[in-house]
Amino acid sequence: MGAVISSEQHAHTAATLVFDKSTAHSVPEDVLGILTGTFVASLGLYLLQSSGAVTGGTAGVALLVDYATTWPFWLIFAVVNLPFAALAVWKKGWSFTVRTAVSIALVSGFSVVHHALFRIEDLQPVYGTLAGNLLAGVGLLILFRHRSSLGGVNVIALVIQERTGFRAGWTQLMVDLVIILSALLVIPWPSVLLSAGGAVLLNLVLALNHRPGRYIGH
Repeated sequence: MGAVISSEQHAHTAATLVFDKSTAHSVPEDVLGILTGTFVASLGLYLLQSSGAVTGGTAGVALLVDYATTWPFWLIFAVVNLPFAALAVWKKGWSFTVRTAVSIALVSGFSVVHHALFRIEDLQPVYGTLAGNLLAGVGLLILFRHRSSLGGVNVIALVIQERTGFRAGWTQLMVDLVIILSALLVIPWPSVLLSAGGAVLLNLVLALNHRPGRYIGH
């Protein structure tokens, strides 16, 4: 009986290994996924910036500082995310941290590209805010599925989801609303109200699509 059980266990383990190998992302898939995710997310942030709106997370903080100072967004976004690097290494490991650092650098770089090659003269705020948050949410979803993020709240939300099962989108939404309310110090309240609606849309994209028991990217 023991031999039979061992054989069954071995077969199950082998099947699991085959399944894991067959569903794992290859290096080219990860590279293309991260490039796509960062481009889409950066385009969403560019629309938000062009609309005078904000969003949550470190991207929202970077936009607030951008509105209040003369510093370029790409620099602010990179600096704001630095303190979260240690948390990422501690809780998520070096692979995730390196991918996240690359993603942050790419978003910063793409923001320069958008400003140079995609001039927006007139953008309706409602469209810009909702479309920007939707694109940012889709970009983040792609990055999550390739074991990356855009740092900051993303890291905290992913750690909480992995430890407790509480969806990353809901964690981000709660933190994002606090960040957006602080925008009252920088931008008019109608823009803050619209930004709050946009942040809900962004986090719904994550909460409904990135959850335990569904595709999370391995």
